[in-house]
Amino acid sequence: MAFKDLRGVRYGKLTCIEPTGEKGKDGCMSWRCICDCGNECTATTAQLGRGDKKSCGCLQRKPQMVQNGQRFGMLVVLGYAGIQNRRRCWRCQCDCGNECIVSGTSLNSGKQKSCGCIRPLGPKELVGQRFGSLLVKEYAGNREGRQYWLCQCDCGNTTEVWQSNLLSGHTKSCGCRQKESYRKNLKLIDGTSVTQIEKRRNTPIKSNTSGYTGVYWKSKTQMWSAQITFKGKTYYLGSFSDITDAVKARKRGEEKLFDNFLAWYYEDRGTLDP
Repeated sequence: MAFKDLRGVRYGKLTCIEPTGEKGKDGCMSWRCICDCGNECTATTAQLGRGDKKSCGCLQRKPQMVQNGQRFGMLVVLGYAGIQNRRRCWRCQCDCGNECIVSGTSLNSGKQKSCGCIRPLGPKELVGQRFGSLLVKEYAGNREGRQYWLCQCDCGNTTEVWQSNLLSGHTKSCGCRQKESYRKNLKLIDGTSVTQIEKRRNTPIKSNTSGYTGVYWKSKTQMWSAQITFKGKTYYLGSFSDITDAVKARKRGEEKLFDNFLAWYYEDRGTLDP
């Protein structure tokens, strides 16, 4: 009995390749099909015609989404690159600067984490090499598929660093560079941070319940108290039954201590940079 030739005919995500030579339970010819996701499956003529089967089953599975800007190892997703070899692919930029096209499956599974610039290195291949402030001393082993190296920082500390972070330039010190940068950004003068003064004048700390920096409710006295900290010392400015009076006291303290200090700081340097 002749059967309908479905070679090359598309049903949903399925494209018919060839008949299997067998019939399904419904008595119709079974076809070998390839799905857009790359998997193969079989479906009968009736299943395809009725729309009972439109994929290998991947439509029922929750799709693994890839978002622009999302990071996978050394790769950052730039945008959708279309379907290639029956797989959804994404254009990515590697930390080394190269761009590459990677399937969403490879990204989500962790199979590909770079453009290919990272390769397994032998236990001695990085020893003696310098990366920023770090000097590689010895191989530290493989943990969960990641290669680690023991490095000595110029500050004297030792630290274990993931190989890809070394090669990509993501890690250049034991962390002392970040600490140094943080201290610099604080604009410390005689132990007093210009940055913190400017920030806290307008933004109360999270534990503050009054909404005003340096003003808090003292349950023991049932009064509003005001205080100010300057150059490592805390000055008590008084207690008040009305919060507005406590706020005024705090403002007077700021004018006396902070304003003069900030005026001297910027006038002495003639710039907003330390």
